[in-house]
Amino acid sequence: MSYVDSVLEELIKKDAPQKEFIQAVTEVLNSIRPVIDSNSHFKEMGLLERIVEPERVLMFRVPWMDDNKKVRVNRGFRVQFNSAIGPYKGGLRFHPSVNLSIIKFLGFEQIFKNSLTGMPIGGGKGGADFDPKGKSDHEIMVFCQSFMTELFHHIGPDTDVPAGDIGVGSREIGYLYGQYKRLTNRFHGVLTGKGLTYGGSLARTQATGYGVIYFAEEMLKIKNDSIKNKKIIISGSGNVAIYAAEKAAALDGKVIALSDSTGWIYDKEGIDLETVKKIKLVNHSRLRDYISIHKNAEYHRGKGIWSIPCDIALPCATQNELDAKDASNLIKNGVKMVVEGANMPITIEAIQLLQSEGILYAPGKAANAGGVATSALEMSQNSIRTSWTFYEVDTRLRHIMSSIHEHTYDAAEAYGHKGNYLVGANIAGFLKVAEAMMEQGIV
Repeated sequence: MSYVDSVLEELIKKDAPQKEFIQAVTEVLNSIRPVIDSNSHFKEMGLLERIVEPERVLMFRVPWMDDNKKVRVNRGFRVQFNSAIGPYKGGLRFHPSVNLSIIKFLGFEQIFKNSLTGMPIGGGKGGADFDPKGKSDHEIMVFCQSFMTELFHHIGPDTDVPAGDIGVGSREIGYLYGQYKRLTNRFHGVLTGKGLTYGGSLARTQATGYGVIYFAEEMLKIKNDSIKNKKIIISGSGNVAIYAAEKAAALDGKVIALSDSTGWIYDKEGIDLETVKKIKLVNHSRLRDYISIHKNAEYHRGKGIWSIPCDIALPCATQNELDAKDASNLIKNGVKMVVEGANMPITIEAIQLLQSEGILYAPGKAANAGGVATSALEMSQNSIRTSWTFYEVDTRLRHIMSSIHEHTYDAAEAYGHKGNYLVGANIAGFLKVAEAMMEQGIV
């Protein structure tokens, strides 16, 4: 039995119920086999056994009182997965689906994503099974303060720097930071995604979405092509999806569909992004409101967005949202490129199908790394007590995404998988972390 297979077999025995985590590890380890098979020293040093095991897992209760004076209790998590190349870095997710498996999968992916940015940041992730939807600002503040009352013991600017994720936006970051400052009497860059008045970075809100398009544009350049005139469908309607659509439109692409948790809209004339921003970012409403303004557009409940013919598909919502059936529909309808804007939004079977048909495919750990890269830029600005202009941050972001593409493409070619961005991203991200771990001994 190969080293990779033995590690996977043992991990499945120990963590079988953690399906998302097993899926993420399986995808990474299978794709880095060329590296593992060519270096016996990794096995001698137990590298894979160490890299799939978090350095630290924190799980804690979060008690809080709602507006009706009822005491509620949620479960909080922080997985500090790997600090070989820098302090733990990764978002906090507040969503009812949050459990240990999801946080571990996200933290594991974060190791390699952060490595690809070229910034000195390790991998971590956290969150709670708390749903901010339908809660008052006061309830969210009380919850965030309770969550931070435990978390603050375990984080710091040189230890672990959380950020936002699903359910954790600028409002939540503000409440979390305020409580951290209150408990520690320190004002420093312990969280990213902060407001601009207290240490946040310009372009952070746009960074993940912009980065997805910058990466896609680099992929197309290899083919002597561009975003221009391409029909694009994007799942989701949060910051990633909205700002991916904004940057695609700026490059003369045509976004024709977006979705949210209840359904999706299709506008063959091209999505009016200002309307979407007002609906989602100002009114915090549902996309179905779009058709009351744009009468020629269509609204459909439930899934189905991947049935629309397009040139480029960008899954930007959540994990495993695009399965083999969806991939078949995309292929049948002539898709040329699929780029992940969310974390692990495509099932392994769907990825294999896309690749077998020669469809350009990029994994999230490469394509959506713009968000964490800009978070690291925010950390840098906090460290030197300064702030950069939007143009400066965006220029750095574009350079980082171009560099990620270059390293990913070159790694795939070097190990005999030219054009396979999944293999290239995993190998390029893994090698930097592996070298650091080997040099630091068995820790």
